[in-house]
Parts: sequence; C-alpha cells; structure tokens
Amino acid sequence: MIGGRLNQIIDQVSKEKSIDRSVLEDALSQSILSAAKKTFGAERELEANYNRETGEIELMMYLLVVPDEEVVSYQREIPMSKALLIEPDVQMDEELGFQIFYMEEHRDRALEEDRKYGDILNLRTARQQFGRIAAMTAKQVIMQRVRDAERDIVFNEYKDRKGELVTGITRRFERGNVIVDLGRAEAVLPVREQMQRESYRAGDRVQAYVKDIKRESRGPQIVLSRTDTRLIEKLFELEVPEIYEGIVKIMAVAREPGERAKIAVASKDSDVDPVGACVGMKGSRVQAVVQELRGEKIDIVPWSPDVAKFVCNAIQPADVSRVLIDEDNQTIELIVPDDQLSLAIGRRGQNVRLASQLVGWRIDIHSEGKIESMKTVLGDALQVVEGMDESLVSYMFKLGYHSPENLLNAHAEDLATIPGITGDMAMEIQQIAYEVKQKREEEMRRAKEEEARAQAAAEALASAVESAEVAAVVAGAETAESLALLKNAQRTRTDDNGTTSETAEAAADEAPIDDALLEGVDLGDAAVSEGAA
Repeated sequence: MIGGRLNQIIDQVSKEKSIDRSVLEDALSQSILSAAKKTFGAERELEANYNRETGEIELMMYLLVVPDEEVVSYQREIPMSKALLIEPDVQMDEELGFQIFYMEEHRDRALEEDRKYGDILNLRTARQQFGRIAAMTAKQVIMQRVRDAERDIVFNEYKDRKGELVTGITRRFERGNVIVDLGRAEAVLPVREQMQRESYRAGDRVQAYVKDIKRESRGPQIVLSRTDTRLIEKLFELEVPEIYEGIVKIMAVAREPGERAKIAVASKDSDVDPVGACVGMKGSRVQAVVQELRGEKIDIVPWSPDVAKFVCNAIQPADVSRVLIDEDNQTIELIVPDDQLSLAIGRRGQNVRLASQLVGWRIDIHSEGKIESMKTVLGDALQVVEGMDESLVSYMFKLGYHSPENLLNAHAEDLATIPGITGDMAMEIQQIAYEVKQKREEEMRRAKEEEARAQAAAEALASAVESAEVAAVVAGAETAESLALLKNAQRTRTDDNGTTSETAEAAADEAPIDDALLEGVDLGDAAVSEGAA
C-alpha cells in the first residue's frame, strides 16, 4: 500500500469521504515519521514528506557535521573526516541528508545505501523491520483519519443546526435513551427529554428539537428533545406561514409536556389576527401541531404589553373580576367569581401554573366569596384602630388592601399616603394584619390536624372492622370443626350389643345441629354446649 498505489487510495478516500487530500497526506507523513523515530531512535533527526509525483512518503535523516574530536552522538552527528568522503565540499556545522529506503520495491537501493553508508547510518537491522511497520502504520492512520474526518464533517454540519427541528428514524434503544438515525449522523433522545406518554419502536419516525451538540472523543453527540418549549415554536413556525415570515411572533410559551401548553402570540400587522393565524381554517394548523405532540392540548392567547390584560388572557377560559399587581414582589392577585375558581385553577392547579409561567409572575387566585369573608374579618379587626371608620376601611379595600397579605406587603409609607391614615395608624394597621394572619394560619393548622385525626380514626375503624370480620370467619370455622368432632364421637360410642347407645339422641339432635351450623357462629357455639351437656 505504500508504493505507487498510495496516490490512488488517497484520491479514492478523499472523494468518498469528502476529506481534503492534503489532510490525508500530512497525516500519513506524520505517521511514518512517528514510526521511524520509534524504530530508528528518537534522537535521530528525521523528516518525512509525501511526494505526489511518485506517490511515496520520502523519509530523510540528517547528520550534523562536527570536528572528529567533538562527536557526542553518532545518531545525530558525523565526523568531518567521514563527511568529506561523502561530500567533498561539505562545511563545518552543515547537515548531510540521507534518504532512508524502507519499501520492498526499494530493496536494491537500500542494500546499496547500507553498502556505502552502513557504518555511518547504522540502520541495517532496524530497516528490515521498518518496512512492515510503515505499511501497518499507514493503513491505521488512513482509517483513523477517515473516522476523525467523518466526525468533523458531522460536527461541522450540525453545529450550526442547534435550535432547529430535525426528523429521523428510531434505530435502537440504550438504557432508555432512543437512538435516532438522521441520515449522516445518529442522535440521542435522552429519557429526560422524552414525553411520558410516548413510546417508541424501531422504525418509528421521530421529529424533535436539536437541544445541544457535544464534541466527544467517540464523535459528536447530537442531543434531541421532545419536551423543550422551543419545540412548539418550531412546529408552529413549520405550520404557520405568518410566523415563518415574521408577521406573527410567539412571545412566550409555557408547557407541561404531553398534557397541556399555552402560547402567547402577537402580530406586527394590525390586519392579521395572531390567534386566528395560528389556529388556521377549522383549526387545521393547531391540530397539526397537536397531532405531532401526541394529543397535547394547546391554548393560544393574545399577548399584551399590559400585564393586567395579558394575565387575564393567560388565565383563560376563566373570567376575572379584578386584577391586583404587586410589582415589587412580581406577584399578581386575581379575584374571580365563585363559580370560576375551579376553572381558573385548573385540574391539579395546571391552568394557573401554566399562566404563571407564561406571564413570568407569581399568580394568586381568590374567589369573590373568600375575599368578602376576608374583608369582614379584617374590617372588624381594624375597627379598634383609633380614627378608623367603615368608610375609611371600605376605601382602603377599594385600593386593593383587602387581605392581611396585601397590608403586610405594602410599605407603611404607602399606607400613610391614603387620606385619613397617619404613619402611626399605618404601623398599627400592619400589626393588626399580622395578628389576623397568624390567627388564620393557626386555625388552618388546627383544621388540618383535626382532619388528620379524623382520617386516622377512620383508618383505625376500617382496620378494626376488617379484623372483626376475619375473627368471625375464623370462629365460624372453629365451630363447624367442633360440631363435626361431636358427631363423630357420638357415632363411635357403642353398647354391648354392638349398637349405638345414643342413637336415638343422635337422631333427634342431628337436624338441630345442622340448622345451627347454617345459622352461624353463636348458634353453633350453643349447639356445641348443648351436645356436650
């Protein structure tokens, strides 16, 4: 392989694997140089270069010309007297170069070199082994370089595709991870990036989001995701031309993969309805995305720069009566009608949780009935503050200070700006609010404890009933066994004539005993006692 065929091999590999020819040539030269240093000695001054005309890697060794008495290493230096025999015009401190012939087809030239300069080069023994080593090394280097080049090509191809949508085929499974064939590369869909309700089989089509590309020794690792929120953005971009063209923009996405998602959209063109564009004719566009996400429900709401309006859109389909915004704590309090509370919260709190993610603020939801109850309790407590009357309390409630939390989160200076409330009153109001809050929390704690005790009592009662039922069954079994033993004893008692002495009694008692068995445990016990008597 090191002979004239090397040019053809390099050309073929370069074309098939899309690897630059110079990369292969440099790799081969370096591999031959490394093998030569290991074979001939690391101290020698060696140089390897690829000759495109001959298709060979030429190996050169150089010796420094020094005075005869100053020779330190014959592997790197040559005495002046011997150098003059080889090159009459040589000067001191110049280098003499010798080409090392190591290939099989150059055997004659290698023998001629050993005959002339064998005592100077000292390569006779090592040269015989180096030909085979060079051939093996060249083959390994080409294979390794091809693998490295393929990895580089894949990495360079996909490094700029991070954040894109790709489609592949499921090939195999490794510790729960799905290996996806993307054509020229394989990607991994980790367990943590898979939706819980999805299952995969070999040969299934997989469309996923390219979350990350890592460069590793075994090759680039392309990490896919089916749970990333940006997957929804890319799917809508694929289905909605207005999003792809930039007319409609997805402003925020909140998602619980496999269950439900909310997206907020806005339009740069006032004539284009962003929600309608995403929904499509008869819901065709959004249904295509839902189908790709295996039935994940998607709520599309209009985005608004007004936080109050945006949160009302985000909490849909529930209606909101009032919105209170605490910018300092990034908290929004929503007051909803009593019949809308469960709808606003959603199943297991899903609706309000997604709305909170979408808006980026914490959301507290209260029903109107609960707010009225809190107003009543707080209003009665605030009556003890000197200077407070019903009209002032009512005005304070209208400003949004209708709960202990609202009053405690506010600054005393802000409360003091309310007409009729002084700084001292503000501090006293907050103290009362703290006491009301503590009392309410204590009542809630006691209610939870009472509920826990009631639940424990119910569990204990259920356990006792179960134990009693088991005991009754066991007692019934013991009674039946006792009656059977009694009958057997009566049958075995015989008189001197060989007849049963209590045959008449047994015959008379036989029916009642059977009835007793049918009646249950208590009658059975009674029957046993009577028979024994």
